Amino acid sequence: MKPTVVSDAAPAGSGGPVGRATWHRRVAVLPLAYLVMLVAVTLVHPVLPGWRWLGMHLLLLGVATNAIVIWSAHFTSAVLRSPAPASRHGEGLRLTVLNLGVVGVLASGVVGRPWIGVTGAGLVFAAIAAHLVWLVARLRAALPARFTVTVHHYLAATGALLIGIPVGAWMLVVDDDSRPRLLLFHAHVNLLGWVTLTVLGTLLTLWPTVLRTRMADSAGTAARRGLPTAIAGLTAVGIGVLAWWPALAVGGLALTATAVLLTAVPAGQAARQKTPASFPSWSITAAAGWLLVALGVDAWTLLSAPDPAGAADRFGAVLVPFLIGFVGQVLLGALAYLLPMALGGGPARVRERTARLDRHWPQRLAMTNAALAVFVLPTPPYVRITTSLLLLAALLQFLVPAGHVLLASRRQP
Repeated sequence: MKPTVVSDAAPAGSGGPVGRATWHRRVAVLPLAYLVMLVAVTLVHPVLPGWRWLGMHLLLLGVATNAIVIWSAHFTSAVLRSPAPASRHGEGLRLTVLNLGVVGVLASGVVGRPWIGVTGAGLVFAAIAAHLVWLVARLRAALPARFTVTVHHYLAATGALLIGIPVGAWMLVVDDDSRPRLLLFHAHVNLLGWVTLTVLGTLLTLWPTVLRTRMADSAGTAARRGLPTAIAGLTAVGIGVLAWWPALAVGGLALTATAVLLTAVPAGQAARQKTPASFPSWSITAAAGWLLVALGVDAWTLLSAPDPAGAADRFGAVLVPFLIGFVGQVLLGALAYLLPMALGGGPARVRERTARLDRHWPQRLAMTNAALAVFVLPTPPYVRITTSLLLLAALLQFLVPAGHVLLASRRQP
């Protein structure tokens, strides 16, 4: 089965490849800009109050959410084989509102003004709700398509975020005994819903395309089975942490892991046909491994905690493998593949950009994952500082060539 390919050819009605390339030149700045801010926060964190909260939200709300909104729209049009809109004004407005909201949320954490954050969360909610309406409209207008399940993943993921946003806004202004449960609910709904469901749906077609091989025959069936399994797992986790029934929450994490493994089986079959041999393919592979590690650590944290406050205090152990190991690596891997293709300019330029983003990839990947493995272990503070610097260096090794690729594409005819 041939996967849906992200190619240089523009969809019908997009105004040609230059129009699409111009759009991606503009919007690619958004996740890259938040990554630059994340580097800046890392460098000045000793003098920045609340830097952990700020760094986490820069990655999830700034980088990941922008990337998901941009690329889920792209893949929705691709898998439904629907023509691109004649105008990008609607998408541009949604991204503008989204980022005004993101800036408000981030600013509230820096200046300590909760109502700025609540207003920002409202804007983010409005942008994501508009994105959901757009997805539904695209799905209803499209003819039956083989990979519609990808869009169903996006709908479920978007619904999860719309549940998680108000809970996060509520925590900005209320601090009572319910806060640990709300924090656990907010974190799990956003991480397992918004991010993980989106990734699982996208990899159905993206993974064999990255490998430049055929999709396994069972991939579509696995995705259709995996989606309700993941939704059931997310529901169980949400109810379990809110009611503080740890066994139910852990059962939900087991269902989530099952959904991941259902997706991984056809992905492994594709990898046996064409061995991964690039930064995108190995970065995504490593990310999948860290996702399973994060789910295991999460289950242990919930089962061993005496109460919700204890689980919330220990949740940092889950965030490192989840945020850096899974979210960070899947984002960089996907962007390293998608950016060269989406910026247009013909096969030669795509190969040149891909080679630039792949440069020194074995060293970067090995350094990142070795540093992560050390960081998650109980190690002395100076060891953690060293590993943090290695992770920062690996991120810069992606950001510098990515910035060069983006600037060079703006100068191309």
